[in-house]
Amino acid sequence: MKSLPSPRRTELLAAGAATVTVLLWASAFVSIRSAGEAYAPGALALGRLLAGVLVLGVICLIRREGLPPRAAWPGIVVSGLLWFGLYMVVLNWGEQKVDAGTAALVVNVGPLIMALLAGWLLKEGLPPRLLAGMAVSFAGAAVVGLSMSGEGSASVLGVLLCLLAAVAYAGGVVAQKPALRHGSALQVTTFGCAIGAVACLPFAGQLVSDAADAPLSATLNMVYLGVFPTALAFTTWAFALARTTAGKMGATTYAVPALVVLMSWVALDEVPGWITLVGGLVCLAGVAVSRSRPRTAAAAEEVGPAAAAGPVAAAPETSPEPQREQA
Repeated sequence: MKSLPSPRRTELLAAGAATVTVLLWASAFVSIRSAGEAYAPGALALGRLLAGVLVLGVICLIRREGLPPRAAWPGIVVSGLLWFGLYMVVLNWGEQKVDAGTAALVVNVGPLIMALLAGWLLKEGLPPRLLAGMAVSFAGAAVVGLSMSGEGSASVLGVLLCLLAAVAYAGGVVAQKPALRHGSALQVTTFGCAIGAVACLPFAGQLVSDAADAPLSATLNMVYLGVFPTALAFTTWAFALARTTAGKMGATTYAVPALVVLMSWVALDEVPGWITLVGGLVCLAGVAVSRSRPRTAAAAEEVGPAAAAGPVAAAPETSPEPQREQA
């Protein structure tokens, strides 16, 4: 009986960390939209990453984390290039073409792509429901794209950029998962962020130029993006990912689009059109289909201690692997 609290506590800690991540990432879509009025996509990404590296570097020095083990570097490099680098640049660009709510709806196809990549590369399997969910989600993304077509090619480009961001996000998470078997969440996040910053250095001149003309509110938004949705939220994400599977973590982002629509409505007076919202909901329905499971599997999982552990534990995977992979 005394052995149950430890896995239970691990699941609850992972769920709590994932919740912090979801809230901060939702706010990031709104801040990107606001700061993007004064900063170019690449400049905003670089400024955000530099702020994040500065905060994370100080924390690493205080905690004396040191360099990650050699075995963690391949995953750190790939996740740094894809997630911290490519993802941030194309998302910033996409949010200059579409509103924050639409961007969040399209980017949330990422968990589905993540599950597909995890099934292929991390051997989590490719069940028929996953493939069916993928078809539904991409149909929803097509509806979003068509709904924006009447507003000009720039809006369609924005949807395509957000789809590319979703692919980069998913690839970065799948690459990060193996790295967390060898390095701590703080190490993996700090050096991934640093690699993303190095990849964005070609935008340094543009960052200096934009910062000279940007209003203080835009610059503060950029710093906020670096400190909270990057330094803090990416670390809490890595902490949770080290204690569960990539597929389960993808499920925690389901609430992001709804939170973004609410935040962008309050802060930016932006609400996606009805057809766009329907397309986004179809995207999420596809993700839900892909993550559903037969009743027999669900009933079997309910008898375990993770059954009441919140949204992270509610995802389909039932492998005991997370307990072996704790960082």
